[in-house]
Amino acid sequence: MRLPRRAALGLLSLLLLLLPAPEAAKKPTPCQRCRGLVDKFNQGLVDTAKKNFGGGNTAWEEKTLSKYESSEIRLLEILEGLCESSDFECNQMLEAQEEHLEAWWLQLKNEYPDLFEWFCVKTLKLCCSPGTYGPDCLACQGGSQRPCSGNGHCSGDGSRQGDGSCRCHVGYQGPLCTDCMDGYFSSLRNETHSVCTVCDESCKTCSGPTNRDCGECEVGWVLDEGACVDVDECAAETPPCSAAQFCKNANGSYTCEECDSSCVGCTGEGPGNCKECIPGYAREHGQCADVDECSLAEKACVRKNENCYNTPGSYVCVCPDGFEETEDACVPPAEAATEEESPTQLPAHEDL
Repeated sequence: MRLPRRAALGLLSLLLLLLPAPEAAKKPTPCQRCRGLVDKFNQGLVDTAKKNFGGGNTAWEEKTLSKYESSEIRLLEILEGLCESSDFECNQMLEAQEEHLEAWWLQLKNEYPDLFEWFCVKTLKLCCSPGTYGPDCLACQGGSQRPCSGNGHCSGDGSRQGDGSCRCHVGYQGPLCTDCMDGYFSSLRNETHSVCTVCDESCKTCSGPTNRDCGECEVGWVLDEGACVDVDECAAETPPCSAAQFCKNANGSYTCEECDSSCVGCTGEGPGNCKECIPGYAREHGQCADVDECSLAEKACVRKNENCYNTPGSYVCVCPDGFEETEDACVPPAEAATEEESPTQLPAHEDL
C-alpha cells in the first residue's frame, strides 16, 4: 500500500526529528571545553614569550610598569586570542571564569604552575587528574600511575565521568588487562608489567611464537608431528571449486579462481592449463589457441565473392563494400546494375 504524499512527508519529518542531531553527538564535554581553553592559554604564553610592551623604551617600561612577562597587558593579549568570535561556548566559559584566570595569573601561578590542574581539576572540578575518573576522581583500575596495567583505556580517565573499568587493547583481557586473549601468549609478566605477543598464524592458542608451540590449531590447519601445518583444501578428493574454476591454496584457507575463457575446465591460471578447449579453439603449443577458420583448406564462407574474417573462437562472412548480398552470392555492383537495366522480353505479335 502506498502512503499519500502528505502522510509520507509527515512520517519522514517525524523520523528526522527522532534522529540525534550530528552536532549533539559531537558536542564536547565540559572537561574537554576546559582543557581546550587551557591549551589555548598555554599556546598564548608561547606566542607572547618574546614580546614586550611595544613602546620605544623597553627598559624604562619594564622598570616603571613592571615586567611584561608577568604583566596584565600580556594577560589581556592572551585572553583576547583564546576564543573565536563564532565559538559561543568558549566565549561563555571565558566570560564566566575570567576572574579565576586573572587571579591565577597575578597571584597563584608560582604556587600552582600547572594551569590545567588548578583551573579544570581543583577549582572548577570539571576534570580529573590523569589516571583518575568520576565525580570524586577515584584511581582507575590498576592505579593512577599505570591505569589498566598500561594495556588498556580506563573509562572516564581524566574526566568526571565513567566507571573506571578497563577497555583492553587488542591481545589483552581481564579486569586489569594483564591476561592474554586466544591467539596471544605471555612473553613477559612480573609485578608491574604484562606483555602479550601474537601467536603464529597457525595457532588458535599457544605458549610461544612458533607453530610447534600451539595448544590448538586454527581452522584450516592441522596438527602433524607436533606442529600445526596448513591443510591443502585443493588436494581434497572432492574439489571445493566449481567446474569453471581452479583451486588456489593459501595458508589456512583457499580461493576459487575463474578459468581462462578458452577453457572447458582447468587446473590452473591461463590457457596453458585447460582440461579441454571451447569450440573455436584448439590445443596448440601446449595451450588453447584460437582456430583461424578463414585459413582452413575447407572454405568457411561458401558464397561467391564473400570475405571471411576471423574472430576469437569464431568467424564472420561479409560481402565486400558495394556488393549486393543474395542468398547464394555477393553480386558485384556492375552485374547488379545490368540485371536491373535489362528490359523484360515481350511475346512477338502476329501480323494482322
